[in-house]
Amino acid sequence: MLIVIAGPTGTGKSALSLELAARYEAAGRAAEIVNADSMQQYRGMDIGTAKLDPGSRARFPHHQFDVLDVTETASVADYQQRARQTITQIQERGAVPILVGGTGLYIAAVIHDLQFPVRDDTVRQALEAELAQSGPGMLWRRLQQLDPEAAASIDARNGRRVARALEVVTLTGRPFSASLPSDPVPWQETVQFFLDGDRAILRERVARRSAQMFRDGLLDEVAGLIPLGLDRGVTARQAIGYAQALAVLGGELDVAQAVDETIRLTQRYVRRQRSWFARYDQMHRLDFADERVAHTAFELSGE
Repeated sequence: MLIVIAGPTGTGKSALSLELAARYEAAGRAAEIVNADSMQQYRGMDIGTAKLDPGSRARFPHHQFDVLDVTETASVADYQQRARQTITQIQERGAVPILVGGTGLYIAAVIHDLQFPVRDDTVRQALEAELAQSGPGMLWRRLQQLDPEAAASIDARNGRRVARALEVVTLTGRPFSASLPSDPVPWQETVQFFLDGDRAILRERVARRSAQMFRDGLLDEVAGLIPLGLDRGVTARQAIGYAQALAVLGGELDVAQAVDETIRLTQRYVRRQRSWFARYDQMHRLDFADERVAHTAFELSGE
Protein backbone atom coordinates (compact mmCIF):
# COMPACT_ATOMS: atom_id res chain seq x y z
CA MET A 1 0.00 0.00 0.00
CA LEU A 2 1.13 3.54 -0.80
CA ILE A 3 -0.06 6.56 1.19
CA VAL A 4 -0.30 9.83 -0.75
CA ILE A 5 -0.50 13.28 0.85
CA ALA A 6 -1.14 16.07 -1.66
CA GLY A 7 -2.45 19.60 -1.47
CA PRO A 8 -1.69 23.25 -2.11
CA THR A 9 1.36 25.05 -0.81
CA GLY A 10 1.11 26.00 2.85
CA THR A 11 -1.37 23.36 4.02
CA GLY A 12 1.03 21.43 6.26
CA LYS A 13 1.64 18.34 4.14
CA SER A 14 5.12 17.72 5.54
CA ALA A 15 3.89 18.01 9.12
CA LEU A 16 1.08 15.56 8.43
CA SER A 17 3.52 13.08 6.89
CA LEU A 18 5.59 13.12 10.09
CA GLU A 19 2.51 12.73 12.31
CA LEU A 20 1.19 9.88 10.18
CA ALA A 21 4.57 8.13 10.21
CA ALA A 22 4.63 8.44 14.00
CA ARG A 23 1.20 6.81 14.23
CA TYR A 24 2.36 3.92 12.07
CA GLU A 25 5.42 3.55 14.28
CA ALA A 26 3.24 3.47 17.40
CA ALA A 27 1.13 0.76 15.74
CA GLY A 28 4.22 -1.34 15.08
CA ARG A 29 4.71 -0.47 11.40
CA ALA A 30 7.73 1.36 10.05
CA ALA A 31 7.05 4.24 7.66
CA GLU A 32 9.30 6.13 5.25
CA ILE A 33 8.63 9.41 3.47
CA VAL A 34 9.13 10.06 -0.25
CA ASN A 35 9.28 13.59 -1.61
CA ALA A 36 6.94 14.64 -4.44
CA ASP A 37 7.85 18.33 -4.56
CA SER A 38 9.90 19.07 -7.66
CA MET A 39 11.94 21.88 -6.08
CA GLN A 40 12.76 20.02 -2.86
CA GLN A 41 14.89 17.71 -4.99
CA TYR A 42 17.53 20.46 -5.18
CA ARG A 43 20.43 20.54 -2.76
CA GLY A 44 20.74 23.85 -0.96
CA MET A 45 17.24 25.08 -1.85
CA ASP A 46 15.84 24.82 1.66
CA ILE A 47 14.28 28.07 2.86
CA GLY A 48 12.32 28.93 -0.27
CA THR A 49 10.94 25.39 -0.68
CA ALA A 50 9.93 25.06 3.00
CA LYS A 51 12.00 21.89 3.19
CA LEU A 52 11.96 20.14 6.54
CA ASP A 53 15.17 20.76 8.46
CA PRO A 54 17.59 17.83 8.92
CA GLY A 55 16.54 17.38 12.53
CA SER A 56 12.88 16.92 11.61
CA ARG A 57 13.85 14.47 8.87
CA ALA A 58 16.11 12.45 11.14
CA ARG A 59 13.36 10.51 12.90
CA PHE A 60 12.10 8.75 9.77
CA PRO A 61 13.89 7.91 6.51
CA HIS A 62 13.27 10.57 3.86
CA HIS A 63 13.84 9.95 0.16
CA GLN A 64 14.13 12.01 -3.05
CA PHE A 65 15.23 15.13 -1.17
CA ASP A 66 18.52 16.82 -2.13
CA VAL A 67 19.16 14.57 -5.14
CA LEU A 68 19.85 17.24 -7.79
CA ASP A 69 22.39 20.02 -8.22
CA VAL A 70 20.90 23.43 -9.01
CA THR A 71 22.34 23.24 -12.53
CA GLU A 72 20.47 20.02 -13.33
CA THR A 73 17.12 20.04 -15.09
CA ALA A 74 14.34 18.31 -13.18
CA SER A 75 12.68 15.62 -15.29
CA VAL A 76 9.38 14.06 -14.28
CA ALA A 77 10.25 10.91 -16.24
CA ASP A 78 13.49 10.51 -14.28
CA TYR A 79 11.67 11.26 -11.05
CA GLN A 80 9.02 8.64 -11.83
CA GLN A 81 11.67 5.96 -12.20
CA ARG A 82 13.58 6.96 -9.05
CA ALA A 83 10.50 7.41 -6.86
CA ARG A 84 8.90 4.13 -7.90
CA GLN A 85 12.12 2.25 -7.28
CA THR A 86 12.35 3.85 -3.82
CA ILE A 87 8.72 3.03 -3.01
CA THR A 88 9.17 -0.59 -4.10
CA GLN A 89 12.26 -0.92 -1.90
CA ILE A 90 10.39 0.54 1.08
CA GLN A 91 7.57 -1.94 0.60
CA GLU A 92 10.03 -4.83 0.29
CA ARG A 93 11.39 -3.81 3.71
CA GLY A 94 7.87 -4.17 5.09
CA ALA A 95 7.49 -0.44 5.71
CA VAL A 96 4.75 1.95 4.59
CA PRO A 97 5.78 4.52 1.96
CA ILE A 98 4.25 7.99 2.35
CA LEU A 99 4.44 10.06 -0.84
CA VAL A 100 4.10 13.74 0.02
CA GLY A 101 4.18 16.92 -2.05
CA GLY A 102 2.26 19.44 -4.09
CA THR A 103 3.65 18.96 -7.59
CA GLY A 104 0.68 17.48 -9.40
CA LEU A 105 2.48 15.91 -12.34
CA TYR A 106 5.06 14.29 -10.04
CA ILE A 107 2.35 12.64 -7.95
CA ALA A 108 0.44 11.59 -11.06
CA ALA A 109 3.63 10.11 -12.53
CA VAL A 110 3.99 7.84 -9.50
CA ILE A 111 0.43 6.77 -8.78
CA HIS A 112 -0.74 6.42 -12.38
CA ASP A 113 0.73 4.35 -15.17
CA LEU A 114 1.82 7.36 -17.22
CA GLN A 115 4.11 6.89 -20.20
CA PHE A 116 6.12 9.99 -20.94
CA PRO A 117 6.91 11.18 -24.45
CA VAL A 118 10.32 10.93 -26.04
CA ARG A 119 13.03 13.52 -25.52
CA ASP A 120 15.71 14.89 -27.82
CA ASP A 121 18.66 16.87 -26.49
CA THR A 122 19.19 18.82 -29.71
CA VAL A 123 15.57 19.95 -30.02
CA ARG A 124 15.37 20.75 -26.30
CA GLN A 125 18.58 22.77 -26.29
CA ALA A 126 17.41 24.78 -29.30
CA LEU A 127 14.11 25.57 -27.57
CA GLU A 128 15.88 26.46 -24.33
CA ALA A 129 18.21 28.79 -26.23
CA GLU A 130 15.22 30.46 -27.83
CA LEU A 131 13.56 30.69 -24.43
CA ALA A 132 16.63 32.39 -22.95
CA GLN A 133 16.81 34.84 -25.83
CA SER A 134 13.14 35.71 -26.39
CA GLY A 135 11.34 34.71 -23.20
CA PRO A 136 8.37 32.35 -22.84
CA GLY A 137 5.75 34.53 -24.55
CA MET A 138 6.78 33.81 -28.12
CA LEU A 139 7.11 30.07 -27.46
CA TRP A 140 3.71 29.97 -25.78
CA ARG A 141 2.06 31.70 -28.75
CA ARG A 142 3.60 29.10 -31.04
CA LEU A 143 2.29 26.34 -28.78
CA GLN A 144 -1.15 27.98 -28.86
CA GLN A 145 -1.18 27.64 -32.64
CA LEU A 146 0.08 24.03 -32.64
CA ASP A 147 -1.73 22.67 -29.58
CA PRO A 148 -4.39 25.02 -28.14
CA GLU A 149 -5.43 22.52 -25.47
CA ALA A 150 -1.90 22.22 -24.08
CA ALA A 151 -1.40 26.00 -24.21
CA ALA A 152 -4.61 26.53 -22.24
CA SER A 153 -3.38 24.21 -19.49
CA ILE A 154 0.13 25.69 -19.16
CA ASP A 155 0.95 29.02 -17.56
CA ALA A 156 2.34 31.22 -20.34
CA ARG A 157 5.16 32.28 -17.97
CA ASN A 158 6.30 28.71 -17.34
CA GLY A 159 8.90 28.65 -20.09
CA ARG A 160 10.24 25.22 -19.17
CA ARG A 161 6.87 23.51 -19.54
CA VAL A 162 6.06 25.44 -22.71
CA ALA A 163 9.38 24.35 -24.22
CA ARG A 164 8.75 20.74 -23.18
CA ALA A 165 5.33 20.75 -24.86
CA LEU A 166 6.84 22.17 -28.04
CA GLU A 167 9.58 19.53 -27.91
CA VAL A 168 6.95 16.77 -27.88
CA VAL A 169 4.95 18.35 -30.70
CA THR A 170 8.13 18.73 -32.77
CA LEU A 171 9.27 15.14 -32.23
CA THR A 172 5.96 13.31 -32.52
CA GLY A 173 3.88 15.54 -34.75
CA ARG A 174 1.06 15.03 -32.24
CA PRO A 175 -0.31 17.40 -29.60
CA PHE A 176 1.43 17.32 -26.23
CA SER A 177 -2.03 17.13 -24.63
CA ALA A 178 -2.59 13.77 -26.33
CA SER A 179 0.43 12.24 -24.61
CA LEU A 180 -1.02 12.31 -21.09
CA PRO A 181 -4.22 10.23 -20.79
CA SER A 182 -7.18 11.79 -18.99
CA ASP A 183 -8.10 8.49 -17.29
CA PRO A 184 -4.82 6.69 -16.57
CA VAL A 185 -4.47 3.25 -15.03
CA PRO A 186 -3.38 3.12 -11.35
CA TRP A 187 0.18 1.91 -10.76
CA GLN A 188 -0.71 0.19 -7.48
CA GLU A 189 -3.14 0.38 -4.58
CA THR A 190 -3.07 3.78 -2.86
CA VAL A 191 -4.80 5.67 -0.09
CA GLN A 192 -4.83 9.32 -1.12
CA PHE A 193 -5.33 12.46 0.95
CA PHE A 194 -5.78 16.02 -0.22
CA LEU A 195 -5.16 18.76 2.36
CA ASP A 196 -7.05 22.00 1.88
CA GLY A 197 -9.39 24.26 3.79
CA ASP A 198 -10.55 27.83 4.27
CA ARG A 199 -9.17 29.79 1.33
CA ALA A 200 -8.89 33.08 3.19
CA ILE A 201 -6.87 31.43 5.95
CA LEU A 202 -4.60 29.78 3.39
CA ARG A 203 -4.07 33.06 1.52
CA GLU A 204 -2.98 34.65 4.79
CA ARG A 205 -0.67 31.72 5.56
CA VAL A 206 0.91 31.94 2.10
CA ALA A 207 1.49 35.67 2.51
CA ARG A 208 3.08 35.23 5.94
CA ARG A 209 5.25 32.37 4.77
CA SER A 210 6.44 34.23 1.67
CA ALA A 211 7.51 37.23 3.76
CA GLN A 212 9.09 34.98 6.39
CA MET A 213 11.27 33.26 3.78
CA PHE A 214 13.04 36.53 3.08
CA ARG A 215 13.37 37.30 6.81
CA ASP A 216 14.81 33.82 7.38
CA GLY A 217 17.65 34.42 4.96
CA LEU A 218 16.45 33.48 1.48
CA LEU A 219 18.65 36.15 -0.08
CA ASP A 220 21.72 34.75 1.65
CA GLU A 221 20.76 31.23 0.61
CA VAL A 222 20.41 32.31 -3.02
CA ALA A 223 23.67 34.29 -2.90
CA GLY A 224 25.41 31.13 -1.74
CA LEU A 225 23.85 29.10 -4.57
CA ILE A 226 24.89 31.47 -7.36
CA PRO A 227 28.51 30.23 -7.37
CA LEU A 228 27.07 26.72 -7.69
CA GLY A 229 25.20 27.75 -10.84
CA LEU A 230 21.69 28.62 -9.64
CA ASP A 231 21.41 31.50 -12.09
CA ARG A 232 22.23 29.07 -14.92
CA GLY A 233 19.87 26.29 -13.84
CA VAL A 234 17.00 25.83 -16.28
CA THR A 235 14.58 24.57 -13.62
CA ALA A 236 15.91 25.69 -10.25
CA ARG A 237 16.25 29.39 -11.02
CA GLN A 238 12.57 29.56 -12.02
CA ALA A 239 11.31 28.39 -8.61
CA ILE A 240 8.94 30.85 -6.97
CA GLY A 241 10.88 32.87 -4.43
CA TYR A 242 14.25 32.01 -5.95
CA ALA A 243 13.59 33.89 -9.18
CA GLN A 244 12.52 36.90 -7.12
CA ALA A 245 15.57 36.65 -4.84
CA LEU A 246 17.82 36.53 -7.90
CA ALA A 247 16.09 39.66 -9.17
CA VAL A 248 16.80 41.44 -5.86
CA LEU A 249 20.46 40.44 -5.96
CA GLY A 250 20.61 41.59 -9.58
CA GLY A 251 19.15 45.00 -8.74
CA GLU A 252 15.92 44.43 -10.67
CA LEU A 253 13.60 44.37 -7.64
CA ASP A 254 13.74 45.61 -4.07
CA VAL A 255 12.87 43.23 -1.25
CA ALA A 256 9.31 44.52 -0.81
CA GLN A 257 8.62 44.04 -4.51
CA ALA A 258 10.13 40.56 -4.40
CA VAL A 259 7.93 39.57 -1.46
CA ASP A 260 4.80 40.92 -3.18
CA GLU A 261 5.61 39.06 -6.39
CA THR A 262 6.35 35.87 -4.50
CA ILE A 263 3.01 36.09 -2.72
CA ARG A 264 1.14 36.76 -5.96
CA LEU A 265 2.79 33.90 -7.86
CA THR A 266 2.34 31.48 -4.95
CA GLN A 267 -1.37 32.32 -4.77
CA ARG A 268 -1.63 31.62 -8.49
CA TYR A 269 0.22 28.33 -8.00
CA VAL A 270 -2.21 27.34 -5.22
CA ARG A 271 -5.10 27.83 -7.64
CA ARG A 272 -3.38 25.62 -10.22
CA GLN A 273 -2.75 22.94 -7.58
CA ARG A 274 -6.42 22.90 -6.63
CA SER A 275 -7.41 22.69 -10.28
CA TRP A 276 -5.00 19.82 -10.93
CA PHE A 277 -6.15 17.67 -8.01
CA ALA A 278 -9.86 18.45 -8.49
CA ARG A 279 -10.00 15.60 -11.02
CA TYR A 280 -8.93 13.02 -8.42
CA ASP A 281 -12.25 12.01 -6.92
CA GLN A 282 -10.64 9.08 -5.06
CA MET A 283 -8.78 11.47 -2.76
CA HIS A 284 -10.00 11.91 0.81
CA ARG A 285 -10.42 15.67 1.34
CA LEU A 286 -9.08 16.80 4.72
CA ASP A 287 -9.11 20.19 6.43
CA PHE A 288 -5.58 21.36 7.20
CA ALA A 289 -6.90 23.32 10.22
CA ASP A 290 -8.52 20.26 11.82
CA GLU A 291 -6.58 19.30 14.96
CA ARG A 292 -7.56 15.66 14.38
CA VAL A 293 -6.39 15.53 10.78
CA ALA A 294 -3.60 13.03 11.49
CA HIS A 295 -5.98 10.81 13.45
CA THR A 296 -8.51 10.94 10.60
CA ALA A 297 -5.88 10.14 7.98
CA PHE A 298 -4.58 7.21 10.01
CA GLU A 299 -8.05 5.76 10.40
CA LEU A 300 -8.86 6.19 6.71
CA SER A 301 -5.63 4.46 5.77
CA GLY A 302 -7.09 1.28 7.15
CA GLU A 303 -4.93 0.99 10.24
